[in-house]
Amino acid sequence: MVVDDNTSTSEATNMTGNDTSSALYVHPSDSPGMMLVPAQFDGAGYRSWRRGVMRALSVKNKLGFIDGSSQVEASELDMAIGTMLSAFRKLSNTSRITPFRSLSTLVLAEHEGGLIKNSSLSAVEAAKSLGGDNSISLLLAGSGHSLKEAAEHAASSHPSVSQVLIADSDKFTYPLAEPWAKLVHLVQQSGGYSHIIAASGSFGKNILPRAAALLDISPITDVTKISGSNLFIRPIYAGNALSTVRYTGSSPCMLSIRATSFPVASETADLKSNAASIDQVDLSTLDEDESVAKSTYVKLSAQISERPDLGNARIVVTGGRGVKSAENFKMIDKLAEKIGAAVGATRAAVDAGFVPNDLQVGQTGKIVAPELYMAFGVSGAIQHIAGMRDSKVIVAVNKDADAPIFQVADYGLVGDLFDVIPELLEKLPEKK
Repeated sequence: MVVDDNTSTSEATNMTGNDTSSALYVHPSDSPGMMLVPAQFDGAGYRSWRRGVMRALSVKNKLGFIDGSSQVEASELDMAIGTMLSAFRKLSNTSRITPFRSLSTLVLAEHEGGLIKNSSLSAVEAAKSLGGDNSISLLLAGSGHSLKEAAEHAASSHPSVSQVLIADSDKFTYPLAEPWAKLVHLVQQSGGYSHIIAASGSFGKNILPRAAALLDISPITDVTKISGSNLFIRPIYAGNALSTVRYTGSSPCMLSIRATSFPVASETADLKSNAASIDQVDLSTLDEDESVAKSTYVKLSAQISERPDLGNARIVVTGGRGVKSAENFKMIDKLAEKIGAAVGATRAAVDAGFVPNDLQVGQTGKIVAPELYMAFGVSGAIQHIAGMRDSKVIVAVNKDADAPIFQVADYGLVGDLFDVIPELLEKLPEKK
């Protein structure tokens, strides 16, 4: 049977006796030409089908359909039929894939202490930017009471979330890439989402590449602006240029977004009236997969601090190589404590052993965009600037008047930080 873009799903079903497994339809991504593919082919199956048929039909203008009257040489037609039969044989041994919805997004959500992290809510904001009537689902994984609390929080955390999917298993007590990637693949098979989004933190960077490999797609990383359902802007060359990327691959389109580029409104974060449903993911097939247990959790090393989290802080005080020692870095700590700020550091300060690397701000560290960013003894390497240039107000103190940091600073003071910080500590009021 042959159908085209004007054939509805119901018509195709009627023509095949309620069995679309043998139906052929024109894949919309190939307009204005025509290409027949099995109705349930998506992702890797579609690409394999298309390559095989186009290879077999490599004649004038890449013939787009087969209806018995096409002027195709007998040998080429035999090759095409052979390709189709081979594809159907392979398909008969695979599970049926749910057709993709017009616009639907799966957000991979990170939670801690029974609450959804703000970075994941930023991913929901990014999903909203895709436009249209977008159905947004949150995917949570974990075990025990904390997962239940996180699911309840997720259901009321954002008005755009229509569904919360939870995977409750000991395999997800810690966010390891292997089980999470398998979970994403499983949920995508059943849900047929058009987009998959996660925040570009350690959580997303760990899981998305492996999940993309299982789905045989190419992810787009560090997106800072969404201009349409398949048009995205991301920084390149350490943030010195912006690249506009159009996604032309098969669904789903997978993105990691910079949370600082999609801020969550304060009233949204406290919303309690959303009626999102909470549904369990069937993990029966995942439990039988031995590859899920190939890695095991050992331990988590993290600095415990009463200060705000560096990635979400309103104020960040950063020290660079100019601080000169770990002992001197205590001045940065005192200033941050006095004004209720998070402490950051450059890579040079981290490499010198002044502070641990979880405080590093920059291209290879954390990306921040606070309301106020104060830099002391920071020269302004492009890798560091790439991680803080979106800050609302940047204040720089450096005794080198030619330091590159002054090119991005809103306020700059040419002076010695060992004179400036003690004076600030003396004159600044205590945090309220």
